[in-house]
Amino acid sequence: MTRGLVYAEPGAAPQLEEIVLDAPGPNEVRVRVVACGVCHTDLHVLETGGWHMRFPILLGHEAAGVVEAVGEGVSHVAPGDNVVIAWHVPCGECRNCVRGDERRCANYLRGARKMRRARDDSSLTPVLRTGGYADALVVHAACAVKLPPELPLEQACLLACGFSTGAGAALWSTPVQPGSSVAVIGCGGVGLAVVQGARLAGAKRIVAIDTVPEKLQLALELGATEAVEAGGEVKEIDHAFSAIGAPAGLVDAIRMCAYGGTACLVGVPPSKRTLDIDIEMDLFARHVTIAVTHGGDVVPQRDFPFLAQAALDGRLDLQRFVTSTCSLEEVPAALAALHEPTGVRTVALL
Repeated sequence: MTRGLVYAEPGAAPQLEEIVLDAPGPNEVRVRVVACGVCHTDLHVLETGGWHMRFPILLGHEAAGVVEAVGEGVSHVAPGDNVVIAWHVPCGECRNCVRGDERRCANYLRGARKMRRARDDSSLTPVLRTGGYADALVVHAACAVKLPPELPLEQACLLACGFSTGAGAALWSTPVQPGSSVAVIGCGGVGLAVVQGARLAGAKRIVAIDTVPEKLQLALELGATEAVEAGGEVKEIDHAFSAIGAPAGLVDAIRMCAYGGTACLVGVPPSKRTLDIDIEMDLFARHVTIAVTHGGDVVPQRDFPFLAQAALDGRLDLQRFVTSTCSLEEVPAALAALHEPTGVRTVALL
């Protein structure tokens, strides 16, 4: 039996159910899931009544595991390989991809729906085209990124979303230049990954900002050069990253920027919110750029192996990001616990 965590309808509690997986077709792979991170995005799906997705929904999107089978035409991975599952793979066909800006792909590659609910044979919508809270999954082969077997899968899974989102923001979305200054607003898992990415990029000054002293201390241990309690004054920053959902975080990031600086929105914002800024003084007069990152704007087949090797070389510390583990049965409680400002990342081990 293959189990999956199914969100059946708005307001329903997620339930473990038996699911059916079709065999991988051409350019598809089947992966036995070993680890899947507990990410705010799945909580967002629950709290928004499905986040505009069709029900029933298969939760989970931060998965890593072992290839079980491959379809025709797949040669970059083979059964037995350790892989991390990417949710955003450039499509190669949209106008951004065609003009060479694949980091800002407008479509993302989508595979056929291969997972169904056993009770009624209805097609499951996997969160972010993956559906990682399951014993196994079938995805487009381009989404399966081979990683060195030396990297533990409970760490590797973080590359699928949270860590690559933060580190990628600093490395690729708005590339931090060596010797520059960086501010990170919000030191949860994504914000701490921004800190790690900025350090890897060679930033000279990295200011961590949060309301929780424990998070600020961890930020210092992971590479921040300064820790400032939220509300403190931070100025003359080259790159300011807002890793919180509240619009006030981006407003603060804009006002922290030096002349010609960049404020980058990293956290997923709530809908129908606006920014309270003085366009003339906060933006125009100081030549500030506002940027947005979607998942770190990574190119998974190139960037995930780079991040994995950096972790193996000791230039990134993925181990410190895994602060607790849980079973697949415990994932709903772990998602609810994301409201509490404790730990960095919980990983479900299957």
